[in-house]
Amino acid sequence: QVQLVESGGGLVQAGGSLRLSCAASGDTSSTYTVGWHRQAPGKEREFVARIRWSGYSTAYAESVKGRFTISRDNAGSTVFLQMNTLKPEDTAIYYCYVNLRNGQDYWGQGTQVTVSS
Repeated sequence: QVQLVESGGGLVQAGGSLRLSCAASGDTSSTYTVGWHRQAPGKEREFVARIRWSGYSTAYAESVKGRFTISRDNAGSTVFLQMNTLKPEDTAIYYCYVNLRNGQDYWGQGTQVTVSS
């Protein structure tokens, strides 16, 4: 079992920044990927960014490339999503997820990000 706790969401004006955190606990020894998805009102959940636990390679949705940066804490099990130049269309609930090597996925409860114009 893996538990995920997200934090860092909030209300920000367009052009501003927020930093989301995702703290993982439990059996994280077989972590393969950690990342973020988001879901805006009335829309399906969509991929935002991910980082491989070994090697640290990253991937981003086209809509956030150049504005968002995903990183991890070398010493622990925390992943960060630095979000800069935020736009109203970034408004959504952001969910952290962990993908294990055996294929299991775990999701956090989400954190609300609201960007005002």
